[in-house]
Amino acid sequence: MLSRVADAIYWMSRYLERAENIARFIDVNWHLTLDTPGATTEQWTPLVRAMGDWDTFIEKGTPQDRSGVIRFLAFDPASPNSIVSCLAHARDNARTIREIIPTEMWEQINTFYHLARDASARCEALLANPYQFCDEVKRRDLTISGIAGDAMSHDEAWDFFRLGKLLERADKTSRILDVKYFILLPHPTDVGSNLDYVQWAALLKAISALEAYRRRHGRIQPDRIVEFLLLDHDFPRSVLCGLTKAQECLHAITGTRMGYFSNPAEKRLGHLCSDLAYSSVDEVFAGGLHEFTDNLQTRMNQVDEACYATFFSVFPAIDGVGQQ
Repeated sequence: MLSRVADAIYWMSRYLERAENIARFIDVNWHLTLDTPGATTEQWTPLVRAMGDWDTFIEKGTPQDRSGVIRFLAFDPASPNSIVSCLAHARDNARTIREIIPTEMWEQINTFYHLARDASARCEALLANPYQFCDEVKRRDLTISGIAGDAMSHDEAWDFFRLGKLLERADKTSRILDVKYFILLPHPTDVGSNLDYVQWAALLKAISALEAYRRRHGRIQPDRIVEFLLLDHDFPRSVLCGLTKAQECLHAITGTRMGYFSNPAEKRLGHLCSDLAYSSVDEVFAGGLHEFTDNLQTRMNQVDEACYATFFSVFPAIDGVGQQ
């Protein structure tokens, strides 16, 4: 497969997943403000921090309130990671590989982009109640994923599509977990309060994990939630599960046996999956949850850089085969 084709598929998938995750964060935070009314519970700026766009947000002088944050994260075409921008990038990538992806998939992505662009033109009406827009974003992304699963050949293109989606999902799960633990609570005294439990439940909803968590663990327990979202082997939106599946995609692309590596991407992701698989939630808290997730995000960025160097760069990087 040509590197430009693989690059377009990979980033098309990442941008689609990013748009859906942003919609999830906005939707759940909006419902959270309804469940816990009051100025102190309108915690919107942490969502900008979760996306890593705080400096851009400040430079633009965007109001640090609900309307300002929703506009910036959902509808601002000048914001690099807004829903509208993500879908524009996804559409641009999809357009260059129309001969690779199913026609139905291209049509859905194209329609998806125009829906978001039209919504941004009338965003004033959506700032007060973004629920329907966010729900539509989530549903359309699920539709595209379903088309990809049923209509794409499960070959290299499919593996690059899944690789991008899984890495993006793992990154966003770690980011929203980090922001909840350190920023969302207005005061340290709120830890263990009803507000604390409401927000942990909202976090699980944001990742579509509440029902799966309750079936596994029952009542809300912060340490069990952290373990579930970071280290669970079976829940598809946990960081470890996503990265493990991403590792399988890498090895399917290269043909390298699991347990070995033939390039920097396999080496970095293999090390990361191994470290996570042998970590415990007690060790996470002992070292600090923020420090753990911050290091995790850094290492996932390094995996992304290694994927570029291995598959998308003009001069691919190849290591000698070795054991992880």
